[in-house]
This record gives sequence, structure tokens and C-alpha cells, in this order.
Amino acid sequence: MFKGKVVVAQGGGPTAVINQSMVGAVLESRKFRNVELVYGAVHGVRGIVDEHFLDLTQETTHNLEMVAETPSSALGSTREKPDLKYCQEIFKVLKAHEIGYFFYIGGNDSSDTVRIVSEEAAKADYGLRCIHIPKTIDNDLVVNDHTPGFPSAARFVAQAFSGVNLDNQALPGVYIGVVMGRHAGFLTAASALGKKFQDDGPHLIYLPERTFDVDSFVSDVKEVYDRTGRCIVAVSEGIHDASGEPIITKLAEEVERDAHGNVQLSGTGALADLLVSVVKKKSGIKRVRGDTLGYLQRSFVGCVSDVDQREAREVGEKAVQYAMWGQTNGSVTIHRTGFYSVDYQLTPLLDVAGKTRTMPDSFIAANGHDVTTDFLMYLRPLLGRGMPDAYRLRDNRVAKVLNR
Repeated sequence: MFKGKVVVAQGGGPTAVINQSMVGAVLESRKFRNVELVYGAVHGVRGIVDEHFLDLTQETTHNLEMVAETPSSALGSTREKPDLKYCQEIFKVLKAHEIGYFFYIGGNDSSDTVRIVSEEAAKADYGLRCIHIPKTIDNDLVVNDHTPGFPSAARFVAQAFSGVNLDNQALPGVYIGVVMGRHAGFLTAASALGKKFQDDGPHLIYLPERTFDVDSFVSDVKEVYDRTGRCIVAVSEGIHDASGEPIITKLAEEVERDAHGNVQLSGTGALADLLVSVVKKKSGIKRVRGDTLGYLQRSFVGCVSDVDQREAREVGEKAVQYAMWGQTNGSVTIHRTGFYSVDYQLTPLLDVAGKTRTMPDSFIAANGHDVTTDFLMYLRPLLGRGMPDAYRLRDNRVAKVLNR
């Protein structure tokens, strides 16, 4: 085991359980005698470069446990995507502060940052153990069965569409809900878990793993509406045409782009508004409404999966154990065993970093706009205990007297 200090950082979009991973790593690190101090980097890798650290060795266990139960990133996060030069600056600061262990909680980009920093440390023959701790509501980290943060976000999506279904049943019409997911449709697919009765919505689910055709979409909506008198649609922000071009760029006159040059998909609500407009114009249906779930999916208080909380804590703890007892850097990955239990492994960073996982074909219905039973069975154990249910009155109609 190396002797020195620990740095824990959080990157990318916040989640409902990312603080569990942070606290798990902090408390586990404080158990080891070779650890002198435990630091938290404020706003991820930017905090490291700026030498903006909190001394978490001084934090009380009780307060850490309270923070662990709180959604969002307590240390602050960042959307910066470090290149080699940036990672060299990260390493320079870590070395200057005599850091022996670097734990970075995040998704694809964060795992790649850990990889580059670990390679710089190896070049300099500096004893630095680098471990990536998984996190992303998109559930798009390869090797993992699922990723901490996703189950709680999926629980929110399922409950949101369950509520929308009740509203839409009372006042029928067409409802279009846009859900996060640029390349992977796991979160949008979770909307199906809100269904209780056969005619419940969402009636149509569109994922980025399949090509989206606007005319076919309108036709699908009209068919469901004509048949049932209403239609609920769950759409991933990442839907695209056959050439891979995002649908929002085809429908919008102007599109926003983020710092990495990526098209801004659901953050503005534009995609939902555009799809609503298209359905109204091409189908003739008058009552069409749309929403963008947006940031609400990530850190919603009171909608957290207990399974997600437990596993997020455990990946933080396992990261420290692998760092202290192991001989290699890596990414902690989650593997399903039995009907539902998990095992944790340390996977080489090159196997995870910079790669994107998408939904397997077995999870997507043959018609391309629904999910399979395999997906429902995959997701249900992750949502945890106490999922609310919705009921309806039986159709015991009274015979007409006037018979109009």
C-alpha cells in the first residue's frame, strides 16, 4: 500500500446517489492507517487544477452520512473534458500535494480522465493509484450491468409517466414526454415500468438505438389515438434519422451546442415543442401536449431507489479496497448474479474509458417503439422497494333510460 493522501472528485451530471459513492470512498479511506488525509476536490477536475480542496478528514461521520442521503454532487461537479495537457496539469497538482490515491466518480469522460492521469503517473514513475467509480443516469458505461444513478432516475421516469397516464386518462389527448439519453435509451425505456393496465401509457416509446422517421411517428400516434382516444409517447432526446442526424436539427431552425460542440438536445424543451407541432400539423389532432423532464430526472428528492443507494455506497467502498489491497488501476464495475444480487470487479480502464453502451436488441420490441419483457425484468429489481401503484374504477355502467 502507498502512503499518502486521498483525493475524491465528482464529475459530470449529478445524480440522486453520487454522494453515497463519495461518502463511501471517504469513510473507507479513513479506516486505513497509511492514509494521512482525505481531500475532496471542489467541482471535479477543475478543483484539482485550481487546488481547491476540502479536507474531508475533518468532517464528522454523522454529517457525511447526512450528505450521503442528499441528492446531487456535494463537492460540486464539472462538464470539462480533459485532454492530455489538462491531465498533465491534474497530475502535477496531485504530485505536488503528495496524493497517493485518486478516486474519480463519473461516467465515460471521467473514466477516460482517470486513464490518462494514471498513464502520466506511470511515465513519471510516481506511486499513484487511480480508480474510477461509476456513475451516470444514462446507464451507458460498458461492462457494467447497470450504473449507480440510473435506477433512481429510472424510478422517477416510471413514476412520472404513471402520473401522466392518470392525467391523460382523465382528459384524453396526445402527450409527448422527452427523456434524457443522447445515445442510450435505458432511461426513456424505464417509462414502461409505470404501466399497470394493458391500455396504460406510454403507448409508444422511441429510443436512439432505432432510426426515427417523422412521418412514421405521426402515423403511429394517429393509429393509437384513433384506436384508444388518447396516446402517451416517451421519446429519447437522442432520436435521430437514418443518417444519424439528431431529429431536433432537422425540425428546428436554430440549434444550441454545448462546450464540446454537441447539439443541445432536451435542455431547452425545443424537441418536445417541435414534435407537438408536427403531430398537430400532420395528424389534425388538436389536444397535443409536450414536456421535457430535463434536470428533474437527475436529483429529485424523495424518489430514490434503496437498491441504488446501497450499490452507490458499495462501489465507493470497493474502489478504496481495490486501491489499498490491489496492484493495478481500474474502474469498479457492477455485475449481476442470480435473480438479483450483484458482484463488484475491478476492470481495466482501457475496457471502459471513452466507450458507450447502448440497449441490447433483446430489450427493444420488434416494432421499434416499445420494450420487451426482458427489459422489464432487467429493470424492476433496480427500482427498489415501495414503488407506488395506481388503480381505477371498474366499468360497472348503469343502463341508459333515454337511450340517446
